[in-house]
Amino acid sequence: MEHPAPASLTLADVRAAAARIAGAVIRTPTIRCDALSRATGATIHLKLDNLQATGAFKERGAANRIALLTAREKAAGVIAMSAGNHAQAVARHASLAGISATIVMPRFTPATKVTRTEGWGAKVVLHGETLAEAAAHAHELALRDGLTFVHPYDDPGVIAGQGTAALEMLEDFPQLDALAIPVGGGGLLAGCATAALELRPGIQVFGVEVEGYPAMAQRLAGEPVAVGGPTVAEGIAVRDVGEVPYAMLKRLGTEVLVVPERAVEQAIAMLAEGAKLVAEGAGAAGLAAVLAYPERFAGKAVGIPVCGGNIDARALSNVLLRQLLRDGRILRLHFDIPDRPGMLADIAARISALGGNVIEVNHQQLFGAPTVQSTELYLMVEVRDGAQGNAIIAALQAASYVVRRG
Repeated sequence: MEHPAPASLTLADVRAAAARIAGAVIRTPTIRCDALSRATGATIHLKLDNLQATGAFKERGAANRIALLTAREKAAGVIAMSAGNHAQAVARHASLAGISATIVMPRFTPATKVTRTEGWGAKVVLHGETLAEAAAHAHELALRDGLTFVHPYDDPGVIAGQGTAALEMLEDFPQLDALAIPVGGGGLLAGCATAALELRPGIQVFGVEVEGYPAMAQRLAGEPVAVGGPTVAEGIAVRDVGEVPYAMLKRLGTEVLVVPERAVEQAIAMLAEGAKLVAEGAGAAGLAAVLAYPERFAGKAVGIPVCGGNIDARALSNVLLRQLLRDGRILRLHFDIPDRPGMLADIAARISALGGNVIEVNHQQLFGAPTVQSTELYLMVEVRDGAQGNAIIAALQAASYVVRRG
């Protein structure tokens, strides 16, 4: 079927997509979050697409693209390549439409993601060591078997579906001054920018990329793309942005902000603690932009899609613990103390007297200490804030203990 040219995608296309996907995709709430507003100096409004059935916004584009299939395309079935949220989105909406779906995933894909995708009725093909190899194989199968390839972001039908997130945000809160939209391949940003700028002229729409993967920012600046490295925001760790969204964003003059990894971790923790929401790294990137660029958002009503909540439990726990350490709410203390009975008890009592809670002890008497007359002690202590932690350290030093932060 014919797709509109990138420049022709309009608010009307996004509204049409909204009508097509109504009932198949949850119209998720947009909420004002006072806790995050107080912390950032902006008025934060969160679009909760982590509440979608598959935990991410990808359902919007997949549902719209599948609804646009011709009768012949429906009979043949669809194919997609993904190791993440797009896989489950295509699998789910193909199943709801009674269409067969094949999902090609790289061999390294975690078993849980394979199982979840198969749980929506899709046939999963594991192929290749990289996403590029899996994508190439998916295109080969599409040609061989006459399947329609559903691209995660480089498709106007998918982009129009993703734009319904901004449409819903502005229907709920038309007074928004700015949007901060995570960018992987660019489909969500292109769709949301198209809808928002036509619906509310003058609104600022920012894309957000993590510092290791600023591919769209580099493309828009006319720079060579250089990306790579580990990131907690793996959902937007994209090497090659979509040509369709790139052309749209270039035409719209959309600015993309690049945020440090630490800001993404801080945003995940703030969403969990302040908003009581679980967000994956990509889903927290919009808030990370407000944290990294406070001067751009101060005093403004900002719409942020929490576009995914599929974060590994271990990764989430590590992020939360790292943020507690950075905030000074967990202390790691290292002591060199005489090897005498009662020393550990005395230190613990002094910490307790000032309200600290010892949560981990490592007492090395045999091999770590510099002499047999001394011992090394490592403590992890939970405190209310940095001031309380500093008071505990000062009290221990006043009692002649040699203590340093670990």
